[in-house]
Amino acid sequence: MTPAAAERAVIFHGFRATPDDHWFAWLAARLAEHGVPTTVPALPDPLAPDPASWERGVAAALGMPGAGTSVVAHSLGCLAVLRHLRGLHPSWRLGTLVLVAGFVDPLPVLPELGGFIGSGCDTSGIAAHVDRVLVLRSDDDPIVPPGLTDRLAAQLGVGAHVVPGAGHFLASDGATKLPQVLDALVGAGPPV
Repeated sequence: MTPAAAERAVIFHGFRATPDDHWFAWLAARLAEHGVPTTVPALPDPLAPDPASWERGVAAALGMPGAGTSVVAHSLGCLAVLRHLRGLHPSWRLGTLVLVAGFVDPLPVLPELGGFIGSGCDTSGIAAHVDRVLVLRSDDDPIVPPGLTDRLAAQLGVGAHVVPGAGHFLASDGATKLPQVLDALVGAGPPV
């Protein structure tokens, strides 16, 4: 199915991040240049995230998506978004879902997130409501093992797109722009 033209986009940050970090503001500005109104909400207390608070934050920013809605999430923000989508009324629709360094399993290097991650998220059925899913990972992510992102991608019925040498897609990894996501959202072809 061909996704509808994006009418709006929402970008969700991850653990220890703000809307001004990494590539979020760059992507929002580029989408605005393409006529796509974009918000990058600040999720509560990113240094000590609470899953219920983050889910409320996602719900407030995203609400009920539509075929013209694009959602981009990074790292822990992916889990919060997936949980929100999982809890929506059965008839929801989403144009594009982009998950960057996403996961639903515990992270060995961040045991402090165990309470947030818990048992992850049952992703079954989510992909059936989304016109286009793109999962990005790096080949050298020191935080989210590539296998965990590959597992999430498989659960959503897609393969993960690998961006070589991007680390965890943090500014400190050199990721201040993410053209692969921009191309997927406004490009003429399929996700790259």
